[in-house]
Amino acid sequence: MTVPEAPIDDADVPRFLADLGLPGIVDVHVHFLPEPVLRKVWAYFDAAESNYGMAWPVQYRTSEAERVATLEKLGVLRYAPLVYPHKPGMGRWLTEWVTGFAAITPAAVPTATLYPEPDVAEYLGAAVEAGARVVKVHVQVGAFDPRDPLLRPAWGLLAEAGVPAVVHCGHGPRRGAHTGLDVFEAVLAEHPRLPVVLAHAGMPDFADALDLVHRYENVHLDTTMVGTPFSERFAPLPPDWIARLADVADRVVFGSDFPNIPYAYAEQVAAVAGWAAADDRLGAAFLRSVLHDAPARLIGP
Repeated sequence: MTVPEAPIDDADVPRFLADLGLPGIVDVHVHFLPEPVLRKVWAYFDAAESNYGMAWPVQYRTSEAERVATLEKLGVLRYAPLVYPHKPGMGRWLTEWVTGFAAITPAAVPTATLYPEPDVAEYLGAAVEAGARVVKVHVQVGAFDPRDPLLRPAWGLLAEAGVPAVVHCGHGPRRGAHTGLDVFEAVLAEHPRLPVVLAHAGMPDFADALDLVHRYENVHLDTTMVGTPFSERFAPLPPDWIARLADVADRVVFGSDFPNIPYAYAEQVAAVAGWAAADDRLGAAFLRSVLHDAPARLIGP
């Protein structure tokens, strides 16, 4: 099967999925947050020219109900609503909030988050016991060291339970106090069975992220913001990106960063479609895997 023509806009995404023979998209990287927290996140992006040196207009600045409806219209079957703390005491509260959100939102899977604090294993363990399927770890925003001894029980818990962590540990869009794939590899070395999704494919260190996929059998990459025209300006993909994907095709999963992206959702879908069309070893089978099959194996269909 040839790769269908990439979607030209959000309204065209359902056509694209039908042409692929897919029931929809499974997205491992979207954000739903309590409204006071989300307003602060959006305010940060409003000041992106100061914070990042470039404008970052949030594309989907609508009510929670409207955002849920937008994902449904796009054909997103299932998604992981990710939350993340930036200081102690937030991890438990955000985990409890997102558990409640998932309980009333059919397409959302239960998720959790963590922060290096004395009770992290307690609230994380309770969330996993209650059915959490994904844990968000934001090393950059949290400004914590993932090697912190307080996190050892949490990493071990997730490795034992087989619950994947979506980890933002790369230096993009700006370097953090403890970012770096070499820093996070120390966690993987201690917990080699830990299921991990490297958020943004480790942006901008894409080659190093691919190396980690080869070294650790449970490491995946998500596509979040990768290869879009916006991101190519500050974190361009290496020339051999598409060729190297062929070796790890079943461990690439779709992520979007909805709603906080500064462009249409369809642009991320189109970027992945472009990779698939550029190499005969990828093609439509790769697209079906990235958009649905591989993420469904991780977080559920």
